[in-house]
Amino acid sequence: MFPIGDEERGGRGLAPVTVGLIVINVVIFLFELALGANLDSFIQTFGAVPHEILTGQDIPPPGPNPLWIQPLTSMFLHGGWLHIIGNMAYLRVFGDDIEEALGSFLYTLFYLGCGVVASLTHIVLSGPADTVPSIGASGAIAGVMGAYLVLYPNRRVHVLLPSFGFRTGQTSALVLLGFWFVLQFFNGIAALSQDTAQTGGVAVWAHVGGFVAGALVGLLLRGGHRQQPAV
Repeated sequence: MFPIGDEERGGRGLAPVTVGLIVINVVIFLFELALGANLDSFIQTFGAVPHEILTGQDIPPPGPNPLWIQPLTSMFLHGGWLHIIGNMAYLRVFGDDIEEALGSFLYTLFYLGCGVVASLTHIVLSGPADTVPSIGASGAIAGVMGAYLVLYPNRRVHVLLPSFGFRTGQTSALVLLGFWFVLQFFNGIAALSQDTAQTGGVAVWAHVGGFVAGALVGLLLRGGHRQQPAV
């Protein structure tokens, strides 16, 4: 199931940070396409490379200085059209609600923080032997999804159903996002028996780490709302 929208509520304004993040990611992706033969070097430089971050040893070509900013730079890079379209679709559907709940400034910190936690989760579990750069906004968006699941578990989400032709349907956020997380978690368990925390080129533990971080923030936010006195 692929999300294409959720329940609209009256009074919701523009989500400037969510829109801005989508624009930034798309612009950087178009820049990547223009690099041609230099793209691999660009990804190696600004992707999150576990070996470089854990050992402090830069693999040519020279990376950013300091190397520990790679978890930030890597979350704005994507490896192909399906990669960026999928990530931006999830961000569009779920990001505006979390931005509304947190406010634009805190949402920005939340998004970047979840992305860093996701990247570090992948780096630690991959270990210093892994020289493959990890890229993508998936970990940060997983954080958005984790917070959404906690805050709006019963919200109806419009989805594109896997079938011949185009069919749409609805399901709850609990079913859609809960199933997504369980799938990522068990894929991550399977990946631990391999030489890397990636499965099929996907850094699944980054997804798990980002989702858990977002869910924890969602729990804190929901608890704070419950403690507010009734007016």
